[in-house]
Parts: sequence; structure tokens; C-alpha cells
Amino acid sequence: MIYRVARGFFLAGVLMGLWSCSTVVEQQDSAPRVKPDVSKIPDAVPRYEPRSKYGNPASYEVFGRRYYTLTSGENYVERGTASWYGTKFHGKRTSSGEPYDMYAMTAAHKTLPLPSYAEVTNLDNGRKVVVKINDRGPFHDDRLIDLSYSAAAKLGIVDKGTGKVEVRAINPQGNTAAAPADTTARAVPVSRVVMNSAVAQQGTLFLQVGAFSSLARAEQIRQQIEQQIEDRVHISEVEQAKNPLYRVRVGPLKSAEYGDQIASRLLGFGFSDTRLVSE
Repeated sequence: MIYRVARGFFLAGVLMGLWSCSTVVEQQDSAPRVKPDVSKIPDAVPRYEPRSKYGNPASYEVFGRRYYTLTSGENYVERGTASWYGTKFHGKRTSSGEPYDMYAMTAAHKTLPLPSYAEVTNLDNGRKVVVKINDRGPFHDDRLIDLSYSAAAKLGIVDKGTGKVEVRAINPQGNTAAAPADTTARAVPVSRVVMNSAVAQQGTLFLQVGAFSSLARAEQIRQQIEQQIEDRVHISEVEQAKNPLYRVRVGPLKSAEYGDQIASRLLGFGFSDTRLVSE
């Protein structure tokens, strides 16, 4: 959001502030004085659009925290708290470059591609809307998405200010993304493989950083690691009885010793559960 970002995108090699979120202000936000009949405002219609020139850096930093943008919204489903923004930002430029329109069905998200589309469900009353994601934010740990005034009004969260929602990315062709019933992106423990020269000769070596039930979360981790090392980082899917598992791996590696070097380097960036595997 406009008041939340301290610094953001690279533009022509210069680090610049996010368009919509570059200024921290104290002015109180509010709903429009003349409230529209939101029941007559149609949902956003998912369609293919080229990526925003300015809204999709590999990563950006806000208030000392780095965010890694997703290259795709495929399989993205997450639950959390929605907030909304209104008159204070109406007409100002969003992170994608479009002017913010509080009457349109739009929203801000920290990591989904700009633009993209999502179905947002109010978990308290079951209401659903489809919005276009064209902005970045909200930059609070407890907030998942910032809705335009109209989108929030249709979901029934304007008066409360926030609401518990599920955000489900939508395929441009019109299909909502499939995801596990448990929408919390979590790392799944994988047994450690003890490496020795005999094992190394039997297969190809990889450094596994983690295994996740959410493809969106795995993609986010992959992008974070690519910012730190030059080696190939990829995602491999493991089919299980109920839900797929997405493994983030570095490699193939030339040796177990080299894998240990990468693991030591990643440890400094917070990746403490890496392990060498052989296939």
C-alpha cells in the first residue's frame, strides 16, 4: 500500500520506492462519503494481461523485511486477515502503475504477480468476490491482503475494518487454482540421507532445502535461494497418496563436500534444515 513501503523496485538499475506505497503518512483512511451500491459493481473478470513493467521485481524490501515475488500464482491458496483501503489512496498510483480506484474490484498482495486475479472468500459469512491484484501490501505481519473499498464492502468487512478470508489465485483461463485442503504452507520433514563415497557413486547428488505442501511456498523459497547462490535451484514434485509434495533442491552437485559448502552458506540465511540426498 501507498503508506507502507519504504523502498522497493529496481528501475533502470536504480532502487526506487514502490509507486503506490512510497510515502508513510498518518492521515486517517475512510470510506467514501457517498457510498455506492456495491451490489451493482461486477467482480473483476480474469483475463490474460502482460506482467507489470514495474511491479514484479525478484524481491523488494519494506521496513527491513525482504519479500520475494512469485513468478506464478498457480496453486496459491492461503488464509489470513484482509483489510481495506479507501479515500486516502483513491487516484494515487499503485505498484503496477495503474491508478488506485476504490470503487473497482482490486486488491493489494505482497507476493502474487502483478497483475493477477484471485477469488477472496469471507470465512465468517461465506461471501465471495473476484478481484484483480494490482498493488503491493499490506505490510503488516498479520495481514494477508488489502482490498479496495468496494471489494471489502461486498464481503461485509468495511465496518469491522478486517476479516478472516481465504485467497485463491485464479488461472487466466478461468480455473481457480487447486490446493491441499490444509492451506497453511508448511515444511514437511524428510529423513536425512547419510552420504558416503559409495552412495555418492550410486546416484546424482542434490542439496534438499525443504519439502512443502504448497507449490506457491516452494516457489517462494526457490526464489529466495536463487538470490544467494549461483547454482541451479529447482522444484521437484513427489506424488503422495493424498496431496503432492514439492521439494526445493540445489543441484545436481559435483560432490558431497560441495553440497556441505552450499549448506553452510545457506545456514547464514536461515535455512537450517538442508540435507544431502542421492537419486
